[in-house]
Amino acid sequence: MIDHLQIPTPAGKFDALAAGPEDGRGVLLLHGFPESALEFSEQLAALELAECRAVAPDQRGYSPEVRPEQVADYRMEELVGDVLAMADQLGWQRFDVVGHDWGAAVAWSVAAAAPARIRTLTALSVPHPDTLGHAITHDADQQQRSRYMQVFRSPGAEHALLADDARKLRQIYEHKVPEEHIRDYVRRLSEPGALTAALNWYRAVRFSGATGPVPVPTLYVWSTEDAAIGSAAALGSGRHVTGEYRFETIEDVSHWMAEEAPATVSRLILEHLAAYQD
Repeated sequence: MIDHLQIPTPAGKFDALAAGPEDGRGVLLLHGFPESALEFSEQLAALELAECRAVAPDQRGYSPEVRPEQVADYRMEELVGDVLAMADQLGWQRFDVVGHDWGAAVAWSVAAAAPARIRTLTALSVPHPDTLGHAITHDADQQQRSRYMQVFRSPGAEHALLADDARKLRQIYEHKVPEEHIRDYVRRLSEPGALTAALNWYRAVRFSGATGPVPVPTLYVWSTEDAAIGSAAALGSGRHVTGEYRFETIEDVSHWMAEEAPATVSRLILEHLAAYQD
């Protein structure tokens, strides 16, 4: 059974979906753009069956009570701070972190910045930030794939994405996301200030190469039909992991793997968790 809850932190109250026994193994699931905690509905159910305590928050800007207006408020250090503050409030000294898209970037960064807090990392779609930054700088294929970032940083991005009944926003999901999820995402991001907050993640990002190595057990999952992430970026992540590392590829699946191939993603997450019980 999936519950709704709020997680109070110094930054504000984060809305979240949760499942599983409150004394179960803590697993935090971080969504990407332009989605919400809803993207992990199937994974929450699977983790509940495994008797984990799975919590998927609506991240900074997506939770209405944590929606600061300044671009600087969406820098990675703020996003990492949110994760650790939520874990503190949940009473988790150590926990497993799962992230997709932007949530993966945050998850990588948390594991690098606070490895003592992280039991395992599972990153879906987006590779280690230093790998992605290097690919954007040096790989022509990745440069082409990442051109959308400049569009999202432009001042008129909100209007363009929401015009004509959010036609361009809906196109982002490539018809791979359940229609009921798309309706919910569009409704949420059409609220005043919501899409600006979500786009501010792109406006604040700096690929500085300073994320650093990840010493925790790591699973990285890439899908071959991911329009945003090419093979050069995907294959390079292992160079930034000093802990045990597993790389998995899902064939013929798009960027939206958690919703397009939920059973496969859930299986991989559960396998990774089962390998590290301490």
